Amino acid sequence: MSFLFEDFKGWKALCEKEGALLFEPVLKYEIEQKGASEEAIWSGLGQAYQVMKEAVETGLTEDMSSHSGMIKNGAKKVAQNKTIVLSKEFQTLISSALAAKEVNSCMGRVVAAPTAGASGILPGVLTTMQKIHTVADQKIYEALLISAGIALILEQKASLAGAVGGCQAETGSAAAMASGSIVYCLGGSIDQVFNAVAVTLQCMLGLVCDPVAGLVEVPCVVRNASAAAIANSSAQIALSDVDSVIPVDECAEAMGEVGQSMETRYKETAMGGLAATKTGQAISKRVLIQDIDMLDDE
Repeated sequence: MSFLFEDFKGWKALCEKEGALLFEPVLKYEIEQKGASEEAIWSGLGQAYQVMKEAVETGLTEDMSSHSGMIKNGAKKVAQNKTIVLSKEFQTLISSALAAKEVNSCMGRVVAAPTAGASGILPGVLTTMQKIHTVADQKIYEALLISAGIALILEQKASLAGAVGGCQAETGSAAAMASGSIVYCLGGSIDQVFNAVAVTLQCMLGLVCDPVAGLVEVPCVVRNASAAAIANSSAQIALSDVDSVIPVDECAEAMGEVGQSMETRYKETAMGGLAATKTGQAISKRVLIQDIDMLDDE
């Protein structure tokens, strides 16, 4: 049996013992679990990244108006805004993350990485980083394997589902996957990659899942953008050798503990948080009526 991803400590120890690159144990794990060849795994990663790039492009060029009316071409508005808060690159990051997630909210094709609710984070981060640093596609594919390894461990120690651990489990995990990917692509060490994951989890800890009208639109789309920003800030911190203090495995365990203690209304039930506000409830009633009318017409 190939290496089981139970903790970050074990992953690092295996790499050091075998003199392996960080992505290689994940590649072996994928080959064994899927019963596929190495060539097939690389091909699948290429296809997945192509879908991510297409989602970003679609969200920035096509009409992204959701059935509920809550999504109204936000990514394009951000991309075309002449008022730039930090830099053009930051504007690209935010608009790209919004774009890919809006495609999901408008029933388009995305890569659930690790979930559909967080499907804008890795595409936004990876495509922006690739443009800025001219990262080769092969390096991106390796980073995707590393992000998968991160997700496997977080799934064991906490959860990847908003219904189990709140939004910290979805956008938090995706941001951790993205920050680790950034550090790897920019030549960071294993410790720096895992430190980026730890810092990201610390920043995302406790985020509730409160989708308005039960739809993965508000606040999910904008959280993808903010999580992409956190992923980049965490990567910058880790690459600067700023210590997370709390080890990455303990951060993951803390996320699991917080998720377990979180009340049910904050776990994708649309019973708390923004979903329970006056406006959130009004939107929920309106969307429900629209769906009933649509079914009656049929």
